[in-house]
Amino acid sequence: MPSITLRFLAEPSTVNYGGKVHGGTVMKWIDEAGYACATAWAKRYCVTVFLGSIRFHRPIMIGDLVEVEARLAYTGKTSMNISVEVRSGDIKSGTLETTTECLIVFVSVDSHGRPIPVDTWHPETPGDIALAQRAKAHLDGARAAAGKA
Repeated sequence: MPSITLRFLAEPSTVNYGGKVHGGTVMKWIDEAGYACATAWAKRYCVTVFLGSIRFHRPIMIGDLVEVEARLAYTGKTSMNISVEVRSGDIKSGTLETTTECLIVFVSVDSHGRPIPVDTWHPETPGDIALAQRAKAHLDGARAAAGKA
């Protein structure tokens, strides 16, 4: 399964002192959706190894309908790059706006925590191909930066 979408209402227990959903809560939702997408693709346990380029565009309010979409963007030998977009809005209007987006990398592991290969994903649509190219470019940039550090 190359994508998964989680939908739920933002609850009062998730807000900060400013009355908006905690950024950490949004990151938890991103990790959960990414995990579900990666695990469904790998058909085995996966672990988060990288979360980057997170961008918070607007706050999520109590009672908003929240939609967290995780899409497989690129696969390596044992890793899966998952693009996650969080959208939210008033459930009565049905209009959702992007609130947060990021790239998260998961690795498929065996029962001893050792990486194991995953099936290669082959994007077919122009949108999926462009997403795969952006994920690969981001991954290459992160590797280059790590080599310079």
